[in-house]
Amino acid sequence: MKIGYARVSTFDQNLSLQIDALKIAGCELIFEEKISGKSKDRPELIKMFETLRKGDSVIVWKLDRLGRSLKDLIDLVSKMEKLHVGFESIQDSINTGTATGRFTFNIFASLAEFEREIISERTKAGLIAARARGRKGGRPPGFSKETLSKIKAVKVLYDIQDKSMQEIADDLSISRATAYRFLGIANVSEAKLKK
Repeated sequence: MKIGYARVSTFDQNLSLQIDALKIAGCELIFEEKISGKSKDRPELIKMFETLRKGDSVIVWKLDRLGRSLKDLIDLVSKMEKLHVGFESIQDSINTGTATGRFTFNIFASLAEFEREIISERTKAGLIAARARGRKGGRPPGFSKETLSKIKAVKVLYDIQDKSMQEIADDLSISRATAYRFLGIANVSEAKLKK
């Protein structure tokens, strides 16, 4: 069975474009959601996963309708693969039911892993360089390891200058406001180290 998933971020946005495209693609059942992609609690997405059976195929209009970050998207499609369910994105021309589609999605997964490794390596290199200049790294008081990791990641990704702040926030599953706040914290910490 072809099952569609359509999502918009706010209640004043319209789902009709996505729904029309999903019907043309042959979806017999369509789950509709008006909720932010960053939300962990997406009831219609949960219902869709409960409905899926081996051999089904999930179809979305665009990749960002299913997941807002690459990591989130890869996790969801991996979950589908474990259920022996195909995945197709109409606008992105990805279909995991074909060898080319699986190959394309595996490239995405590899790029996401590569990006995580680069961030980790740059963070370690930055700490080593700081220590070589007589500065000490370490966790500022009041931050969990996860939060500190995201603060460092925001700074590294922002300094690379190949992503918007919204894209950085989406990749790290935080709000854009939080990404800006984390960047400010990182800049203040860096300024203190230079004194």
